[in-house]
Amino acid sequence: MNSLGTYDYVVFIVYFLIVATYGYMVYHKKKSHAENSKDFFLAKDSLTWWAIGASLIASNISAEQFIGMSGSGFSMGLAIATYEWMAAATLIIVAVFFIPVYLKNKIYTMPQFLGQRYNSTVAMIMAIFWLLLYVVVNLTSILYLGALAINSISGINLTACMYILSIFAVLITLGGMKVIGYTDVIQVFFLILGGLATTYLALQLVATHFGSSGVLNGLHIITDRASDHFHMIFKKENPHYMDLPGLSVLIGGMWIVNLNYWGCNQYITQRALGADLKTARSGLLFAAFLKLLMPLIVVIPGIAAFVLYKEGFGNFHDAMQKGGSLNPDSAYPVLLNLLPEGLKGVSFAALAAAIVASLAGKANSIATIFTLDVYKKVINKDADENRQVIVGRITVITAMLIAIIIAPHLGMDKKGGFQFIQEYTGFVSPGIFAMFILGFFWKRTTSNAALFATIGGFLLSVFFKVLPSFANLEWLSPFGFSKLVDQTDGSKVFEIPFIDRMGIVFVMCVIAMFIISKFENRNGINPKGLDVDRSMFKTSNGFAAGALIIIGVIVALYTIFW
Repeated sequence: MNSLGTYDYVVFIVYFLIVATYGYMVYHKKKSHAENSKDFFLAKDSLTWWAIGASLIASNISAEQFIGMSGSGFSMGLAIATYEWMAAATLIIVAVFFIPVYLKNKIYTMPQFLGQRYNSTVAMIMAIFWLLLYVVVNLTSILYLGALAINSISGINLTACMYILSIFAVLITLGGMKVIGYTDVIQVFFLILGGLATTYLALQLVATHFGSSGVLNGLHIITDRASDHFHMIFKKENPHYMDLPGLSVLIGGMWIVNLNYWGCNQYITQRALGADLKTARSGLLFAAFLKLLMPLIVVIPGIAAFVLYKEGFGNFHDAMQKGGSLNPDSAYPVLLNLLPEGLKGVSFAALAAAIVASLAGKANSIATIFTLDVYKKVINKDADENRQVIVGRITVITAMLIAIIIAPHLGMDKKGGFQFIQEYTGFVSPGIFAMFILGFFWKRTTSNAALFATIGGFLLSVFFKVLPSFANLEWLSPFGFSKLVDQTDGSKVFEIPFIDRMGIVFVMCVIAMFIISKFENRNGINPKGLDVDRSMFKTSNGFAAGALIIIGVIVALYTIFW
């Protein structure tokens, strides 16, 4: 039944009151001193390691994970967990090598890094690009897909869902990064509690259906009944190879996806940029531990739903249909609608928490980039601290209104949220990451080389996307970089898997940047190189031990589920 009961609403209201009350207390305490831009945008020296780690996860996990990754778990299985488990390894790399560079050079925004390392032209181009990407793609997708998910579970009108989520997120965001960071701790608590409740229900349903009981028995049954859904590395014959092309998830383009997202993304790095190095690293390590847990919450329920669907459980077959055909993204909402009253409210609150936290984090990042990198540098260079905070708050409200207006017209419900986001960000990620990584660690990288990566990387991505329509790529097939794919018109063409395309474009951007920089700067080191030395990358024994545990768990998981 697609509706909430009385107890569900009670649970949700309790969740709302806890978050709102705690957020108000944090904000009121913060107001004991004059608020400045670094307080509002970065929570300078205010967030603890556990708040940073929780905020990273709360901002990252949203409807596209709960709905999209559960749907992918239904259709392709545990392999989709590579986005989560590889992210755990990536967070360690970012903590060791990226964060020290940002903090040592007092970098607070990604455009600021580009201006400091290259020039103001590169910085402004990317500031405008990130604002467009964050508003038109990220904020709208989080809002619309979140509203769709809430609508499918509660029956509340879609437009009303969008407004409710927006208002809740804006109230949190207007309090600044400190309020976001600490309320995210509560959001993560509900997210994990509600997520585990759904996983528990799904595995119990499986166990009961086969005459048993207990979640461990349920887990054993789905590994037996859906053994093909428990392989992390796809062979080329697998129908989902184009989404996750074999070993590329370990040694190829998946690293570009993750390193760009976790290390070069204002939305993510902003949580750590206001802290000292030890606190920031501890927060990232905590987030990595939480990442290991996420597939249990967002993927396993999808696989359990697949087993129930295959076995003809209840009305699962009809509930999973959309427009007369199977819709894998229905898996999570269908499971939630089977939860008993009260427990459904907990899972509903978890989904709402994930969406609101992501909206708040994204809106704050939009406000930070616009205020510090556009408004302060171009529109009003003399803006004082108070004016910057006011502009930031106005930007939050404006961005959310734009998202509400344009979200229904982007066709995200037809493409699938996870694919929608990856499709549009993947065209620019390789060039951006090449620009960052060479800017960090090779002082001779020039501004023109960075401009090439920005523009040329996008053009190369487009070229390799359309290349199959006029070229025969069969010669790439033995190397795993192409596969014959059926088209809607009945024809067949060789296509390059999305992740492989990102890896290829990244390598080409690095080579081109190296050549351009060598040609332009023949006489020595670029004077705009950052302050980097080896001592920055030394970690504490505690961090090293935690990192080794995480890496060991990841290796074990890939070994068991290869």
